[in-house]
Amino acid sequence: MEVPLLVTDFLDRARKYYGDEEAVVAATGERFTYDELGDRADRLSAALQERGIEKGDRVAVLDPNTHYHLEAAYGIVQLGAIHTPLNYRLTPEDYEYMLNDAGADAVIADYEYAERIEAVRDDVPTETFITNDADALEEGDGEWEDFEALVADADPDYERPEMSEDEVITINYTSGTTGDPKGVMRTHRTESLHAQLVTIHHEISDDDVYLWTLPMFHVNGWGHIYAITGMGAKHVCTRGVDAETIFRRIVDEDVSFLCCAPTVLSLLEEYREGHDAPTTGDAPMRVTAAGAAPPESIIETVEEEFGWHFRQLYGATETGPLIGTSATRRLIDEESDERFALKKRQGIAPLGTELAVVDDDGNDVPWDDETIGEILVRGNQVMEGYWRKPEETEEAFTEKREGWFHTGDLAVVNDDGMIAIRDRKKDIIVSGGENISTIELEDALFDHPDVADVAVIPAPSERWGETPKAFVVPANGDSENPPVAEDDLTAFTRERLAGYKVVHRVEFVDELPKTATGKIQKYELREREWEEEEAMVGQG
Repeated sequence: MEVPLLVTDFLDRARKYYGDEEAVVAATGERFTYDELGDRADRLSAALQERGIEKGDRVAVLDPNTHYHLEAAYGIVQLGAIHTPLNYRLTPEDYEYMLNDAGADAVIADYEYAERIEAVRDDVPTETFITNDADALEEGDGEWEDFEALVADADPDYERPEMSEDEVITINYTSGTTGDPKGVMRTHRTESLHAQLVTIHHEISDDDVYLWTLPMFHVNGWGHIYAITGMGAKHVCTRGVDAETIFRRIVDEDVSFLCCAPTVLSLLEEYREGHDAPTTGDAPMRVTAAGAAPPESIIETVEEEFGWHFRQLYGATETGPLIGTSATRRLIDEESDERFALKKRQGIAPLGTELAVVDDDGNDVPWDDETIGEILVRGNQVMEGYWRKPEETEEAFTEKREGWFHTGDLAVVNDDGMIAIRDRKKDIIVSGGENISTIELEDALFDHPDVADVAVIPAPSERWGETPKAFVVPANGDSENPPVAEDDLTAFTRERLAGYKVVHRVEFVDELPKTATGKIQKYELREREWEEEEAMVGQG
């Protein structure tokens, strides 16, 4: 029997079997059952339908990890409209590009970020603007409808259209590491199967209590918008990442599971050094981290001092993101001195996924933990393609092996098949779980009149895994007495880029290492910067 896989199935199941059970603990302290969550989603669906939103329309959501984002996601997909979550750390110019590229018909924005949309609303095609606190916006702003008033006034009845599992239901924008951000198209099928993989490999059950520190905009929160809901587990929402709040929520709500960037673990470790905060409630805790792997010392702290079970996840926006996981209990001896080194590896492929590390000819590299190759992946969770970018889509799936997604990440494989990233094919910095383009930073710095030449590379950071560092040739050619200060260049990038992309480390040099044809040899800079580390690009 063939039954279509639809993302609407997850909330439908929760409402059917867990309607009276608590579904969401809001950041404000409000609590909603699955019946109540479903009713609010229905009312939003009806309100959007009244405003002309139809199947296939794009609805952008700019919101931190609040209950509004959960309600918006389901309110959108129930109409067959395309949920388009936006990174809330970007600039108005970024949103202008994305809203135009997606052709967004409506925007649902948290009050804290609505002003960034307001700044470009005359330059985007969007007609419907909704916020969760219209009174918080400045006088003179354009018309914004209030989310709560809209839901309260709407009838819960709406018309759910026929949907196919092969239809696009979400667009997630990449971080623009190689030019403009690309919209990653994900279908009902890719979203559903990825959520099922997450459920299996993260061992999610209906008595789990999940704490949201991972942004919901990140590939739909790594699928947890669907997985936690579908299993009838509980969402605990937050507005941001604050160590005191995280520990308090874990204890007060008996949290059992969270996912995060490694930098969150660093923040928690730092907080615990000065505070005797309990790390668990009544439930045993597990945590999954992704991005640049944290140092082994942090993993040891998490497991030995916090009492949490740690696992590493590897992925990309284009793959759902799950590509690999170190959640391999039989391949890691918990009594071994090597266990922390193994747990920080990107691991093995999940069910239904083929993972290969290949040489330049597309052949598998040996499992010797020494030979480096590019990571390729194919599976049901891999994207449909890039929104309105057929050439980029074809390139991503054809360079070395036809039909495999090419990640651009370079790795080795140990004799158990567990991969470990060693470098990146493209110059991407992963800082606190966010991708940062060195090209974008270099372009920004080149605009400064006192910069003659510049190269940006990832530098090791205890807190962020990696952080941007700029090697700058000053316009006067004198690295000892440059006409501009390091702090001035930091401020210069802050004015032009999203906050997490700012260059905080600058080294003035007389010249940059270059080939005979003038190409900057960044590998020389990287090797020098990482020579005291065990491995490059945030591997600790």
